[in-house]
Amino acid sequence: MRKNLLIITMLILPLLIYSQNLIKGKITDEFGNSMLGVTIHSISSNKYSTSDFDGNFEIEAQIGEEISFTMVGMKELVVVAKNPLNVIMQEDITQLESVVMIGYGVAKKRDLTGSIVSIKGEEVADKPNNNVLSSLQGKVAGLTVVNSGQPGQEPDVRIRGTISLYQTKPLYVIDGIFSETMDFVNPNDVNSIEVLKDPSSLSVFGARGANGVILVTTKRARSGETQINYNSTVGFKNITGKPDMTNGEEFKYLYDMQRANQSASPYPYYNLYNANTDWVDEIANDNALFYNHNISFNNATDKNSFYAGFGYSSEEGLIKNELYKKFTATLNDELQVTDFLKMGVNVTFLDARLPRLGGFNNALNTTPLVEPFNSELGVYNQLPSDMGAAQLGNAVLEIEGKKGTQLNRDTKIVGNVFAEFTFLRNFKFKGSYMANLDFNRGRGYLPVFNVYAAETDEFTPYSGNVLTKVNQYTNYKQNLQQDYTLTYQKEFGQHNITLLIGNTRYDEYFSAMSGTVSQYAPSYNDEGIDTNQIPNNPRWWYLNVFPYGDPETRFSNSSQWDRATMSYLGRILYNYDGKYILNASFRNDDSSELRKAQNFWAVGAAWEISKEGFFNSKFINFLKLKGSMGEQGNQFTSLNYPTYPLYVPGQSAVFGEDLVPAYILAFRVNPNLVWETVLSKEVGFELAAFDNRLSFEANYYNKATKNLLNFVDRDDRFYFNSGEIINKGLEFVVSWKNKVRDGFDYSVSANLTTINNEVVSLFDENYEIINGPNKTYAGNPVASFYGYEVEGVYQSYADILNSPISTVGDYTVGDLKYRDVNGDGQITPADRTTIGNPTPDFTYGFSGNVTYNKWSFGIDFQGVYGNEVFRAWGNGSSFAQFNYRSDRLGAWTGPGTSNWEPRVYDGSGYNRLNSSYMVEDGSYLRLRNVQIAYNFDSEFLHKMSIKNLKIFINAQNIVTWKNNSGFTPEFGGGPTSFGVDNGSYPVPAITTLGLNVTF
Repeated sequence: MRKNLLIITMLILPLLIYSQNLIKGKITDEFGNSMLGVTIHSISSNKYSTSDFDGNFEIEAQIGEEISFTMVGMKELVVVAKNPLNVIMQEDITQLESVVMIGYGVAKKRDLTGSIVSIKGEEVADKPNNNVLSSLQGKVAGLTVVNSGQPGQEPDVRIRGTISLYQTKPLYVIDGIFSETMDFVNPNDVNSIEVLKDPSSLSVFGARGANGVILVTTKRARSGETQINYNSTVGFKNITGKPDMTNGEEFKYLYDMQRANQSASPYPYYNLYNANTDWVDEIANDNALFYNHNISFNNATDKNSFYAGFGYSSEEGLIKNELYKKFTATLNDELQVTDFLKMGVNVTFLDARLPRLGGFNNALNTTPLVEPFNSELGVYNQLPSDMGAAQLGNAVLEIEGKKGTQLNRDTKIVGNVFAEFTFLRNFKFKGSYMANLDFNRGRGYLPVFNVYAAETDEFTPYSGNVLTKVNQYTNYKQNLQQDYTLTYQKEFGQHNITLLIGNTRYDEYFSAMSGTVSQYAPSYNDEGIDTNQIPNNPRWWYLNVFPYGDPETRFSNSSQWDRATMSYLGRILYNYDGKYILNASFRNDDSSELRKAQNFWAVGAAWEISKEGFFNSKFINFLKLKGSMGEQGNQFTSLNYPTYPLYVPGQSAVFGEDLVPAYILAFRVNPNLVWETVLSKEVGFELAAFDNRLSFEANYYNKATKNLLNFVDRDDRFYFNSGEIINKGLEFVVSWKNKVRDGFDYSVSANLTTINNEVVSLFDENYEIINGPNKTYAGNPVASFYGYEVEGVYQSYADILNSPISTVGDYTVGDLKYRDVNGDGQITPADRTTIGNPTPDFTYGFSGNVTYNKWSFGIDFQGVYGNEVFRAWGNGSSFAQFNYRSDRLGAWTGPGTSNWEPRVYDGSGYNRLNSSYMVEDGSYLRLRNVQIAYNFDSEFLHKMSIKNLKIFINAQNIVTWKNNSGFTPEFGGGPTSFGVDNGSYPVPAITTLGLNVTF
């Protein structure tokens, strides 16, 4: 019996050992299709196998051993062996073959006639930015992103220049939903971003396409196993580019010089004010904490695809007590109900707690001679009466005394429900209903403080305020969108055609209410406490703050509007033999704000020369010529319903003993108004060479905005379509990627965009738009800086006598010398001219990436050249004595001492007239991002049941090479007012440590 058992064991044991070494599984692509003919290689065992028709395979390998899967046209995949082993392979396609979003559909980049740039989600997921847009800076030719350092603030985004008087930001489309912001999109949930710039891709968006479109597609689950991903980033933010200001001793030197120039005696209170305070340092939050945590779950089967992502971020500001918190949730679920019916839902949720934002302007202007806090008296100090007590206040008291006194909160729900029917093989109908609901609310409190005034040796109410006050506001916005599209796609012979027709409706509703209430008049008890003060407790911060609020002081206001757009659209994508490509689109927009509908259109063509039989190049793999032109619209004005004016109070009349008010139209009716329209043209070419390692693209664009919506306010008031703005330039994009050997590859890329912006005409030759130092008028760029040209400084009275007489103020030796522009022999307001351009001559970015085994290194640079910024701070004041820029230490003190810095004298304001003295070079180059990452070995991870693990260190905005004197050289703003440096807030340097793990 024992002999028989031994024989049976010897026969079965090899089979058991073999079965333990036999790995089985199935191979599919990312869409769930079975993969036939895939080569499977067990690397350590050196065994080979292939997959069958159903994608099934078997191979001899040890569990834990690395197995590679290869197939022509697919990316090589290396995984750790287990049983069963089901894998998903991805198509190995070049950038030209990649599928991109084009609005109401998709297309291969190779089949496009215009310029669409696609950015992968992983390029923004691990950057220390709460807003996706911030991470695009320097990445896309033609896209200008001006970041703000304030927590929660959206960057200023423009595509191919400033094309309008009222709106410059592009349209954001997130999973098909139109939006005006991107703050609710979690960067970790982004699958891809497409930037649409050319007319052939924009005209299908009609009256909202003129400023360009940024499409965002969030992540979907892919067929295969359930995956859990966790991404965490933690780091610190710090100020860079701090302006040079005078210290205590330097301030006294310049202030005494100024008083002498004003024929005043030396300042008599240096014994009371003799500190050396750096107010920027006093309010700055060094090493401000930044962290971001994200977790996502995804699972897909043949019938259902489910993705859920959750994110929480907290960001301290560069000023103490600023804290921005944001929670996001994203849910995407698609169900293949039948072979011909697919349904889905996408929902994104945002809840953000907004800080009470401040700035550094007051800190820069405040004299260093005052200590913020009087430790002996236990109270904050007031500034001297002639050094900003009324104008500036105590910057430290502003942030410490008002800490937590403003509670602002934003909640947003964005959703999309759709159904997609496929019928007659080539037809697809999709209906979508989308909603974008935005709730903003806030409550705030104004406390009362006493401060110590050393000049009078007494306590006094801060800023003269003796009444506590409460503010409250609520804003609600509802955007509803319906899209119905029918797509026909057919290949017959060498012809390929895709037709799209659609109907869409967009409804917007906005309502806002706000109010304030103050306490009753002060009533002090025996202990000197005002018993009528509204308590500094959030439970009392409401307009109906009984019994503390005085109803007589309660003030409220409200505003509301709604509008709707109904549109019809169509598009054709056609190519013959993959060589000759034609795109055309059309859209009709009918708006409740105007009295007539408008049509928008585009047509584009391309020729893939490299597919021609006569084209024979050993080096060039792909060459395409392309061109397009079309018309888009800009549906924004300074108010809603420009063709339907409201009534406003006019002159009154007396009838008997009654005074009867009269009402008149706010402006004259113009029933013929249309939206601003942009006629866009583009020509260019795309090239790939040296086995697709080199890619190059060049485009020329020309955008002419016509029918500008001007509001004329003269003897009559009315809106009128007239004028033209032109933006034109060149775009260049080049990249090189190469694999040196297994485990070692690198890539470099660069982009450059030139911008030529000009206002051709407005209403008439005398029409102009002035916003502070910015002036928009014919023959100049939009928002040009306007003022006097400085030729130098008057060195002597003889110099004054030999120069044109100035009629614009009192001046003497040591003051700025303005140029006689019109040559009439005197300086008058007519000599003001363009003194700077906030739009750069060109923008650029370049980057490099190196991968060596498990290590990777990436570096990004970004910059602009040829623009100016207007310094609106550090120029003195006639109302109070501000601190001085360190440059003022080189002020004129006698003949030959300076020919740029005028004498220290603010009394007349002559040297503070808007002039080229305030204009600085805005060109800069910034080391935008550096990242070092390590991807752990798969065999090591398998032991911990982890699929992927990456750790990385990221540094952003570490160095900026600039020429201006402010914190940062980049300043956004509105269409006709931007590029102005108010000294308010820096763009921070951010250093973070990150972790990305997938289970």
